[in-house]
Amino acid sequence: MNLIPRSMLRNGWTVWHLLGAAVMAGIALFATWDVWQDIYNIAVRDEESSHIFLVPIVVLWLMYVRRKRLRYCAPTGLWVGPLIVAVGWLAHSVGDAYMFQSIWHGGVVLVVLGAALSCLGLPTARAFAPALIALVFLVPIPGIVRQQLAMPLQTATAIITEQVLLVMAMPIDRAGNVLTINGVEVAIAEACNGLRMVFALTLVSYTLAFSLPLRSYVRAILIVASPVSAVLCNVIRLIPTVWIYGYADVSIGDTFHDVSGWIMLGVSLLLLMGIIAALRWALVPVTRYTLATN
Repeated sequence: MNLIPRSMLRNGWTVWHLLGAAVMAGIALFATWDVWQDIYNIAVRDEESSHIFLVPIVVLWLMYVRRKRLRYCAPTGLWVGPLIVAVGWLAHSVGDAYMFQSIWHGGVVLVVLGAALSCLGLPTARAFAPALIALVFLVPIPGIVRQQLAMPLQTATAIITEQVLLVMAMPIDRAGNVLTINGVEVAIAEACNGLRMVFALTLVSYTLAFSLPLRSYVRAILIVASPVSAVLCNVIRLIPTVWIYGYADVSIGDTFHDVSGWIMLGVSLLLLMGIIAALRWALVPVTRYTLATN
């Protein structure tokens, strides 16, 4: 029984191409294991990087969505793989020598990707480009960049949350990014850091945009709207969180904070679907003509 579909066999594919890609990627992963271990440790201890655990699922899903494109690809242009490996190893070495964490991490992502493409070729890279681009989310954002992004998001979230709670006639005071309810101070950075959701929601937006046969400008709208969606989801999450911290045990507030973060991913997905529905309601062309162009 042949494991390769006939449509792929006609283009020159054999099981050795797929097996070779897996072996090459495994060797590259083993050779750079210390860096991947560092990425894993960052994702475990830093909540703002926890979206990294979703990236393999997203990549596999986007590859599954585009699986039928393999029938139009041939294992040619294999030169692109070694080229990407060389660029990745150079970036890895430069990042290691000059203490550039993102370049150090990003380099090993390119090394593993290039190793796989050494057996798959350039047409395959083009066919699965959205899935390969999603690998960028594996690179943890440096702390200094996160701080620059977090402050305005936290301030915006605190102001909006205060106004919503005042409209709801709840006794609330705000001093900077700290909300006070029932005499208990709740810092936005601790209760609901806006940045903790931005990267995860951007990943969700990206996944939705390239999982459906949408037009390019609709995909751009969904991805650009992800920071706004993050602020809205943070406000939705923060309102009950602040109340729980003010009137219940801190441990309950911590548990609710952790669980609600993942729930908000589903809420953000509904918001994005609402954007698509609104565009359709406004008679704006949303989808492409055929699913094959996805």
